[in-house]
Amino acid sequence: MSPVHWLFGDQLGPHFTATAAGGTPRNTRWLLIESKAVFRRRRFHRAKAHLMLSAMRHRAADLGGSALYVTAETYREGLARAAGTDPVSVHHPTTRAALALVTSLPRVTVHPARGYVVSHREFAEWVARQKGRRLLQESFYENTRRAHDILMDGDRPAGGRWNLDHENREPPPRGLDTLGAPAPYRPREDEIDEEVRRDLDRWEREEGIAFVGRDGPRLFPASRREALAALDHFVTHRLAGFGAHEDAMLAGDPVMSHSLLSSSLNLGLLDPWECVTRAEDAWRAGRVPLNSAEGFIRQVCGWREYVWHLYWHLGEEYRHRNALRHTAPVPPWFQELDADAVGARCLSTVLAQVRDSGWTHHIPRLMVLGSFALQRGWNPAEVTDWFHRSFVDGYDWVMLPNVVGMSQYGDGGLMTTKPYTSGGAYIHRMSDLCGGCRYRPTDRTGERACPYTVGYWSFLDRHRARLEGNPRMARAVSGLDRLGDVEQLVRAHRDAGAAPP
Repeated sequence: MSPVHWLFGDQLGPHFTATAAGGTPRNTRWLLIESKAVFRRRRFHRAKAHLMLSAMRHRAADLGGSALYVTAETYREGLARAAGTDPVSVHHPTTRAALALVTSLPRVTVHPARGYVVSHREFAEWVARQKGRRLLQESFYENTRRAHDILMDGDRPAGGRWNLDHENREPPPRGLDTLGAPAPYRPREDEIDEEVRRDLDRWEREEGIAFVGRDGPRLFPASRREALAALDHFVTHRLAGFGAHEDAMLAGDPVMSHSLLSSSLNLGLLDPWECVTRAEDAWRAGRVPLNSAEGFIRQVCGWREYVWHLYWHLGEEYRHRNALRHTAPVPPWFQELDADAVGARCLSTVLAQVRDSGWTHHIPRLMVLGSFALQRGWNPAEVTDWFHRSFVDGYDWVMLPNVVGMSQYGDGGLMTTKPYTSGGAYIHRMSDLCGGCRYRPTDRTGERACPYTVGYWSFLDRHRARLEGNPRMARAVSGLDRLGDVEQLVRAHRDAGAAPP
């Protein structure tokens, strides 16, 4: 009997089936299990569920006769049906729950993780060298660049600096509703997508499995061929314009020059090495500027790798970090992605983007969605679950550090040196989202007071004792003393409660 190797639904690229020393034999049967329990436990975005199932089924089709595709209620049931008592191998899963499952099963051998630049051993060695100091992303990124000779000129970073982020914070061009970047790659649906959509319809109709958001047409790659086409299109046509306006937001151009490759990376359709190599080669050939290549590479082998390893390093307890003691529930209008209930144009626009596509880029996630949740004092665990369910690229390992640490400051500053929140002035400077809004970004009181401006000052007042000793927040906190309407601001914010702004 041929050996069986289990491919989870985020291990779908050829680097998970490539034969390696001590790895899987060439005559291996590749097992993919479609578990309905995954979709019963969480109310996923429908486009996310569609993408996940389409990607798994496309991979099974690519593997042909060597694929064992099983639909079951649970992974355990599917494994028993497909493999019986035969030994099974699997690469290190991406979540603690999945790792706990596979290590609890008899006759299952777990191989090292694939799909990442930095190994667990390498990360542990880097941590040991920090000798108790904070595990800063900048230090990790520099170490990764050095160790793997990424964007280096000898022993120095290309261009003389490790991080060109200060060149990538340009506001959007005024007077334009689009950046003018070439359109992104978009896949074409096929008969597999039609089958997936019929199954999801039936699950909703007959099996009580519920989703949120809109589904279709599919916007992100679901096969290796599509993912490679998306990578090639981005590097060839869009990477050059990525850097300068990386942090900008435009209502009519939510994609701008962003790569849209995160879902392909997190499904395992692309290996990060492919993305890094293509971007560096484009810069060395003179086709893209350094700040664009470095900004994209930092996203892939800097931040993505850092978050992956922190997820494992910080342990399960990190999930429950809540340094600010925020306990308010995520309200129904936010859970339902009810953009039409929201009057604040920035929040309504971004919620609609998530509702319609399951995606928006990192600044709307952090400074519109996350900042609003932080100001309102929503429970960081609930916010994390919302991001996990609502985004096509959201997985437990992705969202736990990004939301609890980066977005909600739930770890009290372990990942970041300050809370990432702002008043309406930041959104006005970095976007066109304040134009035509019922609120004014500079108004703190009155009918047109911006909910982000009110929320920002109320947040600072509420956490003054904690934040006034933070060097990066002290000046902002001291600004409270110059405001004559702090009590009115706090009262207005409290009265807003869970209502949409």
